[in-house]
Amino acid sequence: MPAHSEHIQLREPVIANQKQRNVQLRDTYDFIVCGSGTAGSVVARRLSEHKEITVLVLEAGTTDDVPQIWEAGAWISNLGSERDWGFVAQANPNINGRAISLNMGKVLGGGSSINAMYWSRGHKNDWDTLAAETGDPEWNYASVLGLYREIEDWRGVPDPQYRGEGGLVHVAPATALSDVSHACLDAYGEHGIPIFTSQNGALMEGSEGASMSDVCINDGRRASIFRSYLYPVMDQPNVSVLTGALVTRVLFEGKRTIGVECVVNGQLQRFFAASEVVLSLGAIHTPKVLMQSGIGDAHDLRKFGIPIIEGLTGVGRNFQDHCMVAGCIWECSDLVEPGTIPHNPTPQANAFLRSTAALETPDIQVIQAGFALASDEIAHKYVPPPNSWTLLPTLVRPKSTGRIRLTGRHATDPVAIDANVLSDPADVAALVKAVELVNEIGSSVSLKRYSRRQVAPGIVRRPDLQDFVRESVVSVWHQTCTAKMGADQDSVVNSKLQVHGIEGLTVADASVLRRVTTGNTMAPCVIIGERAALSLKRRHGIDRSTTID
Repeated sequence: MPAHSEHIQLREPVIANQKQRNVQLRDTYDFIVCGSGTAGSVVARRLSEHKEITVLVLEAGTTDDVPQIWEAGAWISNLGSERDWGFVAQANPNINGRAISLNMGKVLGGGSSINAMYWSRGHKNDWDTLAAETGDPEWNYASVLGLYREIEDWRGVPDPQYRGEGGLVHVAPATALSDVSHACLDAYGEHGIPIFTSQNGALMEGSEGASMSDVCINDGRRASIFRSYLYPVMDQPNVSVLTGALVTRVLFEGKRTIGVECVVNGQLQRFFAASEVVLSLGAIHTPKVLMQSGIGDAHDLRKFGIPIIEGLTGVGRNFQDHCMVAGCIWECSDLVEPGTIPHNPTPQANAFLRSTAALETPDIQVIQAGFALASDEIAHKYVPPPNSWTLLPTLVRPKSTGRIRLTGRHATDPVAIDANVLSDPADVAALVKAVELVNEIGSSVSLKRYSRRQVAPGIVRRPDLQDFVRESVVSVWHQTCTAKMGADQDSVVNSKLQVHGIEGLTVADASVLRRVTTGNTMAPCVIIGERAALSLKRRHGIDRSTTID
C-alpha cells in the first residue's frame, strides 16, 4: 500500500480528476461496480488497470478522508456515526428479546474503513470445504494461499511459505502492545495452546493456536482496502467514483443485465453497463437490491408486486454472522498504569480454540481488548470501571442462520433482518464452554498479576452462564452468506460469482460465502474481489497487454 506521504501527493490529482469525471458522467460504462467496500474496491482496481476499460463505482456513502478513519485507534468512533448504515436486527427471543446492532460501513471503503483492521485469512478447512461444495478447485486452500502471497506486503518475520512481499495490502503484526497483551499470550501458553508468530499461516491449518494479531495498520494509520486498491487509480481518466449514490435496482432486458438505477442527491438516475454490473453492497444490501430487482423467492416478491426476473429462493437466506460474548472483564491492578490500556483499542493478542476436543478445527476465537467492552445489559448490571481489560470469546463456526426480507418494494423501505443468533442450542453450548475457558485463562498466573478482580461474570453456575451468554452476546459485524455460491437449489451465484439464470450480473462480497470463515472477514473479501475480477476478465476477453503502466 502507498505510504501516507504518497496518498497526500495523490490527493489533489484524485480530487481534480474525480471532480471532472463527476461533471462529465456518461450514460454508459463498460463495468459498473456497486459499492466501494473491500471486494468492490478490489474489482474496480483490477478492471481499471486496463486502459481501454471504463469503470463506474457507485457508493452510497461519502469521503473516508476524516481523522476517525485514518487514526487506527479511533475506529470505534465510526460505529453509530454517519459512516455506519446503523442496521439493527429484529428482537430475538434466543438472546432474551434483545435487538443487536449490525454495523456496516457507509463510506468509501465500506467495512475496511470502519472496522478493527484485523487481517485474518480464514482456516484451511474453510477454503477446502468451499471448493468441495462448489466443485471449483480455484477456491481451495492451496489456490487461495497462493493468491494471499501475491497480494500481501507482509511487514513481519519473513515467511515465504505463507507470506508475500510487495503486494497491495499492507499487513503487519500488531504494535504498541501493552503488558497485558504479552501476558495474555503467555496465559494461552500456560493452558497448552500452541503459540505462533502469526495468526495467518500454520496456525490456520491446525486445530488450535494463539498469536498476536495481524493488522492493516501502517505507522498508526488505517491501511484500508479502498486506500490500498482503488484510491491509487482514481486519478485515471477511465475511473469514475460517484459518492452519495444509493443503488435501488438492477435493470434488465429479458434476463440480460443492462445497467442500474440509483438515487443521487434525491434524483433518480440510470447508468448502463456495456459489459457487466457487479454488486458489492454487502450481505444486507446485496440481497435487498437483488429482490427489489426481481431476483429472489417468487412468492415473497409477488407480495410486493415486484415483477419476477428470476426465481431464486436462496436470496436473503442463510444469513450468518460471528457473535461474541461482550462481558468477560477484569479490572486492572496497580501494575497497569491508569489510562494506558484504554488508549490502545486496536487488536492485540488472540487465540483460536475448540469448544470440544471432538472438533478438528477451531470454533472459538478469543480476542483480547485493552478496554472494557460489554453489551448494554452487562454494562448496566456490572458497571465495569474504565481502567479494565476484556477477553472476548467469539463463535466463529455458528450453526444458527437467519434471513434478510423486504418490507416493501421501494429503496426507502428498510429490510427486516432476522439474524436468528443462538437459535441452534449447539451455539449456546459452545459459547458457554468458551466463557469457562476464558475465565480460566483470565485467572492464569501470567494475567492474574494484572488483575485487581474479575468484574464479570465471576464464578457463575453453568445454567446461569447460559443467561449471561444471552445477555452479553453482540455481533462482530461479519455479516455473510445471503447470496451463496454453488449449484444447489438454494445457491444464488455459481463459482464464478455470476447470478444463476442472469447474464451480465456478478456478486462480489461476503454474501457469496456458503459458510462464514474462521476469523475476521476482510481478508476473505479481498480474495472474493480478486476471484471476481479474474472471472470478469476471462469472460470479457480483457487482455493483460492493455494494462496501464
